[in-house]
Amino acid sequence: MSRRVRRKVAKKGKETVVLPSYPEIEGGVLPSGGVEDVDWTSLPDDTVIQLFSCLNYRDRASLSATCRTWRALGASPCLWGSLDLRAHKCDAAMAASLTSRCANVQKLRFRGAESAEALIHLQSRNLHEISGDYCRKITDATLSMIVARHELLESLQLGPDFSERITSDAIKATAFCCPKLKKLWLSGIRDVSADAINALAKYCPNLFDVGFLDCLNVSEVALGNLLSVRYLSVAGTSNMKWNVVSHLWHSLPKLIGLDVSRTDIDPTAVSRLLSSSASLKVLCALNCPVLEEDISFTTNRYKGKLLLAFFTDIFESLASLFSDNAKKGKDVFMDWRSSMMNDKIADEMMTWLEWILSHTLLRIAESNPQGLDDFWLKQGSRILLSLMQSSQEEVQERAATGLATFVVIDDENASIDCRRAEAVMRDGGVHLLLNLAKSWREGLQSEAAKAIANLSVNANVAKEVAEGGIGILTRLARSMNRLVAEEAAGGLWNLSVGEEHKGAIAEAGGVKALVDLIFKWSSGGDGVLERAAGALANLAADDKCSMEVALAGGVHALVMLARTCKFEGVQEQAARALANLAAHGDSNSNNAAVGQEAGALEALVQLTHSPHEGVRQEAAGALWNLSFDDGNREAIAAAGGVEALVAIAQSCSNASPGLQERVAGALWGLSVSEANSIAIGQEGGIAPLISLARSEAEDVHETAAGALWNLAFNPGNALRIVEEGGVPALVHLCSSSVSKMARFMAALALAYMFDGRMDEFALIGTSLESSSKSVNLYGAQRMALKHIEAFVLQFSDPPAFAAAAASSASATLAQVTERAHIQEAGHLRCSGAEIGRFVAMLRNPSSILKACAAFALLQFTIPGGRHAVHHANLMQTSGAARVLRSAAAAATAPLEAKIFARIVLRNLEHHKPGLDLTRLQVSKRLKSLRDLAERT
Repeated sequence: MSRRVRRKVAKKGKETVVLPSYPEIEGGVLPSGGVEDVDWTSLPDDTVIQLFSCLNYRDRASLSATCRTWRALGASPCLWGSLDLRAHKCDAAMAASLTSRCANVQKLRFRGAESAEALIHLQSRNLHEISGDYCRKITDATLSMIVARHELLESLQLGPDFSERITSDAIKATAFCCPKLKKLWLSGIRDVSADAINALAKYCPNLFDVGFLDCLNVSEVALGNLLSVRYLSVAGTSNMKWNVVSHLWHSLPKLIGLDVSRTDIDPTAVSRLLSSSASLKVLCALNCPVLEEDISFTTNRYKGKLLLAFFTDIFESLASLFSDNAKKGKDVFMDWRSSMMNDKIADEMMTWLEWILSHTLLRIAESNPQGLDDFWLKQGSRILLSLMQSSQEEVQERAATGLATFVVIDDENASIDCRRAEAVMRDGGVHLLLNLAKSWREGLQSEAAKAIANLSVNANVAKEVAEGGIGILTRLARSMNRLVAEEAAGGLWNLSVGEEHKGAIAEAGGVKALVDLIFKWSSGGDGVLERAAGALANLAADDKCSMEVALAGGVHALVMLARTCKFEGVQEQAARALANLAAHGDSNSNNAAVGQEAGALEALVQLTHSPHEGVRQEAAGALWNLSFDDGNREAIAAAGGVEALVAIAQSCSNASPGLQERVAGALWGLSVSEANSIAIGQEGGIAPLISLARSEAEDVHETAAGALWNLAFNPGNALRIVEEGGVPALVHLCSSSVSKMARFMAALALAYMFDGRMDEFALIGTSLESSSKSVNLYGAQRMALKHIEAFVLQFSDPPAFAAAAASSASATLAQVTERAHIQEAGHLRCSGAEIGRFVAMLRNPSSILKACAAFALLQFTIPGGRHAVHHANLMQTSGAARVLRSAAAAATAPLEAKIFARIVLRNLEHHKPGLDLTRLQVSKRLKSLRDLAERT
């Protein structure tokens, strides 16, 4: 949402001239043709002032510093008629620095109590309008001081959030100090007393627009004394005595518009007000449950009076205000704005209706009451889109915020109502929002970008947004306004979910803009940092974009966040981004680059201690991906990664499947190292992994089985697995898991455990520090072998095996291979020691283990597998072909072992032409073959 003005540089002789580029001037865009021929310093003063008027205050000040002439023009009083300080921290010092330019400011918008207290330092005695939000901490003293210094005030608005610390005393002070007051809107005041309202009636004779919204108590009787009021709103105000209201307010002589939305007004009061008031033309009663429950209520008998409610056609009702029949349907606001008629009352009334409708619809969207789907789909979204085209900036902002809000049905899970989102798109909302985002007004940019971001959660809307919006959001992400940049980053985050949009974001410069945001707002900008890191995390999931992230300095930026930021949302997204950057180990060097970044691994290990589960999950996921690099694996262990991950595994039995999967995966990755494998066993990591193997989640099955498979390679760990009751857990996985991969790795773990290497170790015990638990190894072995055999036989086809035994035809072997192929197993990468262990297992006296070993080698060498060539090289180097031929020809070997061994030999032959061996490599391999022959 950054609408930072980009600066072009043109060469003129030896001189460099800075040329401002403006996204929008009123309704048009500056022409780009021939810009290099323009001497900007020679433009007429009025042209320069016009250009300055289209800039935000920061850019205006920057260009004012270009030369002495522009400095003088930049201080022109006409440029400082209004001031919007909401995006800036406005304290006394900043206000004092603006004093020289703000003498003629007439309209001012601010945010927060600190800015309110600083207003007096502006010394803007000509202020006519003051509008503030986030006013919860503003006190009577502050408001009294403001109104005392600005006696020319005509409009005062505080809200829409509650002004909890303002009382009737401050309202009375406003009445005494501001006799020219015309408009007063206050929100969330606990008690508006009769004295305060009577003071307004007495001292503010021009007061015509009054709003006491979401107040706890307002004196209905005193409001009947505001004889000058033409427009009155008590929307959301509770404890109103409607019988008193209906008998008093109808006598207000000038009352034209009344807003009672979000109250408990009843049909009787509505009827009496509409029938008794001679001047009342419009009564707005949106979201009034008591009124809406009376299905017999009708407005047809109140001729010339308008009731706006959920059960009325609002567009048609508004059209009836005009005698011109052309003003009909959903275009009534547009028709009114373009009308050449001079109807002061109608214009004033429509301006007020825009104001209260934008406010009321936003508050309704924020509370998200049930049962309004029909209203939002048929009328609500169209009304907001119409209001978004208002000439009132505040109305435009609220309408855009309303669109951003009403589509969200679950804040926690970022869920939106797809029908509402697509209704906005269908009515041209995306185009309108993108145009609004191109405005030079930062408030409009921020709210439009927020709406674009929320709507883009829907894939169909995201597609339309991407067609013209990626470049706009990228430009806004470069804004010096944090709120704008934050919402723009949120838009890019949601768009980056779609694989088809990632490349377009990178091409538009979005990656660099997001990385720059992290450095720009490294402190004090948790919202923008979370969104930027989240978008980079999505982009990093794409191989090509991950390289862009790294080249743009993303690794350093994300590690900095992981190390220094304390906000959980930022930590989670930074860890997720680093995990995705490290997930492309086979295709780029980012995995190693992340591990080599100073403090990266230590920071991720530290994040595994976070009390926030999401942070722990993403940190564990990052460590899992990083553990695929040999250097990272040892560095993670050195940083305390083994202890940290085992601690999480021991405490995550009730955690989400996502955390369980990643913790088991990280231990799986670390356990590739023999030293780490032993450390995990000694640290107590085996028992929690066995518990995770019993999980109901398929993904957890796989990672827990993979970790136990690696750990079982070590005989000490194998015995620990047996002692901790791991055999039944692995047997259950092997026979019952939905995942073929989990069943496969469980079978391999059991095969490792009972291929004979553990037997000798079991006689000594698992360690000198602890005695071995009493277990029945023979019974466990029998159970394991039985289920290994059953697993392998699942991939057996007796007719095909018989045919293969009788014939060596490739077609027959291919048929067997197709049935036996576990596709996911092609992603496993084994070390030379592991391949050697399976080759040795082919000589094991157990026919079941022979068949299992041949079956495993088949999976690792199937052509097309990611690491098939690597495994074939290891087998060729170790002379496995000879052992395979022996197994294939052995008379006592089971048929499955023979057939699988023959298929592995065929696979080795397939990979043989692809081996590019140097003379030295050939020599080494011949030597290894001779050594193998001597040993056997």
